[in-house]
Amino acid sequence: MDIGEFKAGYRRKGNHYQYFLPEKINHDFVCSDTSISSLLEKASLKLGELNSFARFVPDADLFIRMHVYNEAVLSSRIEGTKTQIGEALLEQQDINPEKRDDWKEVDNYVTAMNYALDRLKNLPLSSRLIQETHAILLEGVRGRHKKPGEFRQSQNWIGGATLNDAVFIPPIHEEVPELMSDLVKFLHNSGIKVPHLVRIAITHYQFETIHPFLDGNGRMGRLLITLYLVSSGVLERPLLYLSDFFHRHRSLYFDNLMLVREKNDLMQWLKYFLTAIADTAEKSVATLNDILKLKASLEHSLYPALGKRLKKGQPLFMNLFSTPVVNARSVQKMADLSPKAANDLIAKFVELGVLKEATGYQRNRIFVFKSYLDLFSKEKK
Repeated sequence: MDIGEFKAGYRRKGNHYQYFLPEKINHDFVCSDTSISSLLEKASLKLGELNSFARFVPDADLFIRMHVYNEAVLSSRIEGTKTQIGEALLEQQDINPEKRDDWKEVDNYVTAMNYALDRLKNLPLSSRLIQETHAILLEGVRGRHKKPGEFRQSQNWIGGATLNDAVFIPPIHEEVPELMSDLVKFLHNSGIKVPHLVRIAITHYQFETIHPFLDGNGRMGRLLITLYLVSSGVLERPLLYLSDFFHRHRSLYFDNLMLVREKNDLMQWLKYFLTAIADTAEKSVATLNDILKLKASLEHSLYPALGKRLKKGQPLFMNLFSTPVVNARSVQKMADLSPKAANDLIAKFVELGVLKEATGYQRNRIFVFKSYLDLFSKEKK
């Protein structure tokens, strides 16, 4: 099927409302539009640059945790949470009680992503893995009473207070198992020649249109993108996440998904998605490069200044790239120190400008590796 001739589906009458039944997607797709080919080439090139850069970055695994946390913060923010990256890295007891619900949603996202990436070693990307991951996403947070990990058995909707004023009504629940089976088959169909980036773009649209769960579909659908890119080998390390782009262009994200359903305009969605891939991959390379520059600069100034503390200070410094928010207790564990030695080392890192005290308290103080956090939280254009 030529993408320009794509038919998204049709509306059917339900019980006092009309729902949208999407067409199945497990078939070949071709594109005669040269603009798509150009965007696909650019996106693939930028992903190749990211893979090459990450391959030769020493200790790249240190930085993956921060990328996952940043994705968790931004994906959850699309759904209305307000947790900042520095807060997300705190332990639950250090979060203000009124912010703990938002914090828990972000923490669940991180746990779900790490679980799914590990699970991919033994289990293919499947409905089972999607359901297992979804159950973790909604554990103990908003939506926890809406059957986490189970495809829905009732009608849901997007926008509006009720079905009567909904912006979009997904297919009835009886259609969900077959539609999800078709989606998974499409992901793994080696008999069709659909480029990976086009395949996951179409899959993400279809997942959001099916809306297979009662809650958490947006987060699960965005998480699915990274899982597919890693499982298919397109992404060698989980260092690319699209929620930053989707959040910065939030209206276009939702508008372009609706354009497919209402106008069969799959082409515009693909243009948006491929632009997101290229833009995000380029920014990921820039962020990794900034991290390496920061690391080299601080090593140059920090290590000589540590003097006799270098043996204990070096492992703390390296750990800060995966855990940039610390307290005396965590530093004790990181550097195998006594309480006094941990506090003395923290004081030295503060004196040298590596750590900054974040609470203003005299006790139970928290310290942040601010120059590193700023690389992830700074405004991207």
